[in-house]
Amino acid sequence: MANKEELFKELSDAIISCKKDNVLAAVEKAKDELDPSEIIENGLAVGMNQVGILFERGKLFLPHVMMAADAMNAGVESLKELMPEGEGDSKMGIIVNGTVEGDVHDIGKSIVSTMLQSAGFEVYDIGRDVPIRNFIEKAKEVGANMIGLSALMTTTLPGQKEVIELLKEEGMRDSIKVMIGGAPATTAWAEKIGADCYAENASEAVAKAKELLL
Repeated sequence: MANKEELFKELSDAIISCKKDNVLAAVEKAKDELDPSEIIENGLAVGMNQVGILFERGKLFLPHVMMAADAMNAGVESLKELMPEGEGDSKMGIIVNGTVEGDVHDIGKSIVSTMLQSAGFEVYDIGRDVPIRNFIEKAKEVGANMIGLSALMTTTLPGQKEVIELLKEEGMRDSIKVMIGGAPATTAWAEKIGADCYAENASEAVAKAKELLL
């Protein structure tokens, strides 16, 4: 019987292989020993983070990243029936999540979306390089309780502030929480622009969303 650390490494390595079959096999093996949340947070998400690092170093390319993300989604999907009653589909809150305009980084934000979904939130991931107004329009369309704003470059950080300003102009700020994230973002920046919280990683994003919406 493999110990937890070995199973976490197998899950992570399976994601790094970018092969869906490897991921599904690793998830199937881990199901007997680990909770779904552990499989996702300590195995699959760790692997996906590593894929992001390898991509930024030029060791992996965009098709690999897309395959790894697809494999991760398949792994999460295969865990749905094991999640506590209602956890996969309950209306804990509706979140619009995206990377702000001018920023094409996608991986961290995608991991956050996947983790929020697996925690039971209804998540609308609107992608990367998203025009400011699109966040507002999507939030109106789906009746969102929260908007997640990712920015991975210092030059795109102001986009997070612009979304908050536009929410105020539209009279929506009081009814929608705003969570920010990304490498250059900080708690101090969140406070400065009037965001409700800053999350350093996917696990923290889930905890903060629960804190703000439940």
